Amino acid sequence: MLVFILALSIDVIATHGRSERGATLAGLDVGNVSRDDARSAVDRLRPTPAAPIHLRTPSGTATFTAAELGLSFDADATVERVMTQPRSLWTRLAALFGADVAVTPVIRVDDAAFNEALDAKRSVLERAAVEGGVHFTITPDGTTPVGDFPSAGLRVDRAAAREVVSASWLDGGVIDMPMEAFSPTVGADTVRRVVDTAAKTYVSRSVRVDGRGGGLTLTPRQLGQVSTFGPDGRGGLTPVVDAKKLAGLASTILRPTEKRPVNATFAVGGAAPKVVPSRGGYAIDWTGTGQRLGRAALEPSARRSEVSYRETAPALDTAKANTLGVKEVVSEFTTGGFSSASGENIRLVAEKVDGAIVLPGKKFSLNTFTGPRGSAQGYVSSTIIDHGRAAKAVGGGISQFATTLYNAAYFAGLDDVDHTEHAYYISRYPEAREATVFEGAIDLVFGNNTASGIYIETQWTPASVTVRMWSTKTVEVQSITGDRFAYTDPSTIRLPAGRDCLASAGQRGFTTSNTRVITDRATHRQIYRHTRTVRYAPEPNVVCT
Repeated sequence: MLVFILALSIDVIATHGRSERGATLAGLDVGNVSRDDARSAVDRLRPTPAAPIHLRTPSGTATFTAAELGLSFDADATVERVMTQPRSLWTRLAALFGADVAVTPVIRVDDAAFNEALDAKRSVLERAAVEGGVHFTITPDGTTPVGDFPSAGLRVDRAAAREVVSASWLDGGVIDMPMEAFSPTVGADTVRRVVDTAAKTYVSRSVRVDGRGGGLTLTPRQLGQVSTFGPDGRGGLTPVVDAKKLAGLASTILRPTEKRPVNATFAVGGAAPKVVPSRGGYAIDWTGTGQRLGRAALEPSARRSEVSYRETAPALDTAKANTLGVKEVVSEFTTGGFSSASGENIRLVAEKVDGAIVLPGKKFSLNTFTGPRGSAQGYVSSTIIDHGRAAKAVGGGISQFATTLYNAAYFAGLDDVDHTEHAYYISRYPEAREATVFEGAIDLVFGNNTASGIYIETQWTPASVTVRMWSTKTVEVQSITGDRFAYTDPSTIRLPAGRDCLASAGQRGFTTSNTRVITDRATHRQIYRHTRTVRYAPEPNVVCT
């Protein structure tokens, strides 16, 4: 006995600061080594982050990375585990006689990431249980309930899987997942009972659905089209109405019972703008309506239901409007000289834009705001510029409004996000300070770079159109038009006479520029200066032959 004690004492002294005798780490001999040698061995085990990990079940195989599974190799903790000497004298004695001691690498698993990764591959790795339910078949003879009978599923045992993956990751190869069977919540007997009772009652008669100021009656056939019976979470079955199918069936009749919210706006008729309060609205909650319908159809008599509504808030409510700082005119611009046909188009687009509000930090797109500008919206044929010459098209004249709007934004000091000048110069517009638009191709976009809201007011007469912007004035804007240079001569185009040929004497093209200078209204400090150079093509001389 004394000999054993003496031997163990000598071993304790001999292995001080070294690993346990006989220690192995994933097949590597790490027995009785220094910390540096243990570190080198552990580093050889360090996995490649992008190396694929294959998990296999009876249903299939899915591939992940360590990061996707939330796996990490704790090298420092593994070294400490290797360097830990045994507390048991018997273990130390066994090591003296050559016994191996396996040291397990320290693997960390993020449970949330692990579960999320397996959830994403559930369709590959698991076999879902088939829940019991009831659907309806619709024939010329009527609507009949049909049972959907359950079957068990097979899923990954998550707790055991974490242990298996942790233990097998560093070995490589395919890892077989531990599985567990699970049963559906609804049994076959329940399905049979519901088919013979509740489901038959459900489609026995029509159900009346009443809304606010209107309603409709759903026939048994229609009830079967939008409904099934599904698990209620307590082992039973309950009616399930498909909200999308119900909306497709009933929206034409029930949509008029909704009320759209009305945004707050501003009345600018007096000296100072006044906030016109917003109004809330309500819209059909099709899911809630379906739930009410399902309960009503279970009743053998008094089969009536009500539409479920949810309140809808305006995008801009009264309280928000009162904080926007819309209190004074910050810019105004007027253009005129248009034809009657162009004037009609300008009137329509001006009416559409009148009252638009651009919140701080937001952008205004003319094309997006107005939507289509075609015959269906009342726009008429008028003069446009097509490939450098005058032509006729529906919506002609909109560019005059775009120029007016652009200049109002220009003198309000707003961001010039996107605008395009006309191909050749039109004398009623400011040089290098005008804009054209074309639906789906050329837009006018400006951004509200101020701390206040922008309220756009438009005024139209048969002779002119005005755009006025209301906000809080914080800047002064100066426009400097440069000299004309680099003149170019027009060419001559001969076209067949007719409504598509608009004769023109043409004019010379030239290049010019415009410089916008913005200064702070309070300090008079310049905060922005930008020069835009514009080349106008020569307007061709068009001869109608």
